[in-house]
Amino acid sequence: MGVGTMGKRWWMLLGATALLAGCQGEAPAPDAAAAPGAAATASPPVTNQVTGPEVRVLAFGDSLFAGYGLSSADQSYPARLEAALRADGRNVRVANAGVSGDTTAAGRQRFVFTLDSQPQAPDLVIIELGGNDLLRGLPPEQTRANLAAMLDELKTRGIPAVLYGLQAPPNYGAEWQAQFDAIFPDLAREYGATLVPFVTEEVFTDPAMLQSDRIHPTAQGVEVLVSATADAVAKALPAPTS
Repeated sequence: MGVGTMGKRWWMLLGATALLAGCQGEAPAPDAAAAPGAAATASPPVTNQVTGPEVRVLAFGDSLFAGYGLSSADQSYPARLEAALRADGRNVRVANAGVSGDTTAAGRQRFVFTLDSQPQAPDLVIIELGGNDLLRGLPPEQTRANLAAMLDELKTRGIPAVLYGLQAPPNYGAEWQAQFDAIFPDLAREYGATLVPFVTEEVFTDPAMLQSDRIHPTAQGVEVLVSATADAVAKALPAPTS
């Protein structure tokens, strides 16, 4: 990959982190304590029969999960992830707890409340936070501590976790970049969480996959993100219990 391509990639990734900032309040976001079952109505054709006890997943994140700028909650990443998993025969329900603008600190503040607000304890929690910290240049040690606190809570409750990772551009310097990039793989190893590299170049370097703000993914972009990550989430799903 040439220097020009790398430079473009890093700038696009920096812009992509703004999708996580969202512009809180400018677009409707699903309730942070939404009950499981907010599946997309326009689900892909079911290729395998959905069977077995239901597995409950809590998708906890920021504007990407909240579905910022999309025409309906049915187009959000959690809704499309649920549809993809069910199309593969998995009896999965995904509750959308995405809030636009959340930093890891804001997520940490509402994390316990959101867990306690679910009708039933989730079988798996996906954590997708950190982009707003990156956008604002917050100290990486704060981001690490906030994510660790959430993973600690899940460990205490015996709930497995999936952690969506991010990579920083070089804008804040090599030391800051290295500290930030290490957060996600380090915590995944420490807590036994599944690490999913989430920001994919094929979406955030393709204007056709982005809304007019050139920051947030379109419905098509969300589908590409789901295709790139659904298998990893599927492998992290715990075995259903009767």
